[in-house]
Amino acid sequence: MKKNRRQREKQYFVGVRLTEEQRKLLTKIQENAGFSKTDTLLRGLELLSEYYLLGLDTPRLSMELKKLEEEALQHAQALKQIRRREETLKDMVRELRDIDGIVDKYNGDPTYIIQILLDIQAKYHWISKTSVLWVSERLGIPQSQIYQIATFYKAFSLTPQGRHRVRICQGTACYVRGSTQVSDIAERLLGVKDGEMTPDGKFTFSKVKCLGCCAIGPVMQVDNDYFGGVKQSQLEKIFAKYD
Repeated sequence: MKKNRRQREKQYFVGVRLTEEQRKLLTKIQENAGFSKTDTLLRGLELLSEYYLLGLDTPRLSMELKKLEEEALQHAQALKQIRRREETLKDMVRELRDIDGIVDKYNGDPTYIIQILLDIQAKYHWISKTSVLWVSERLGIPQSQIYQIATFYKAFSLTPQGRHRVRICQGTACYVRGSTQVSDIAERLLGVKDGEMTPDGKFTFSKVKCLGCCAIGPVMQVDNDYFGGVKQSQLEKIFAKYD
């Protein structure tokens, strides 16, 4: 009976086991120090990273911290970045602090949500689920509202994008001039298929219906640069221009 009572008294806060008395004291300190919920979660992720670095077993975590850890691992997998857990968590902390900086730039004003998302898109080339969770927490707006904006405007992507976008026209004028063969070589050189990102995060490749440059087909676009009459032999040299 006493054992069960002790178990009920134990609480978990940012991954650390605390008694009820300790929990209340920590909460009071947090309030007095002016720590926000997001500050506490970030510190929790940092502690968790240090915990794994020491080679300790997985600790009992608060629900929110556990969710963030899961998101960090999925985030790294989406970006094809294979790292140890502690490194992945440190990367996530850095990213969330960057997002904090973007939100603070607009004084945490929800009316600037589109500009905040644009800044995140520009920095990371996509709007990750983790970004949505964090912006929602910081601005106090529903995640559903953020997703509505991110799916409505073409400027946003909810999947990882490379630093450079490669698009090859598949329109009729380009097709008859060999765009299919150009696309096949591009896929082989980049090691990806239509809509995929290269493992190094450098390029995202896609086939498009028309780039509006029918007279100079086959046409390839890399970011804002257009290459008309592009030949298969030129592709490797063109890709080498971009860092």
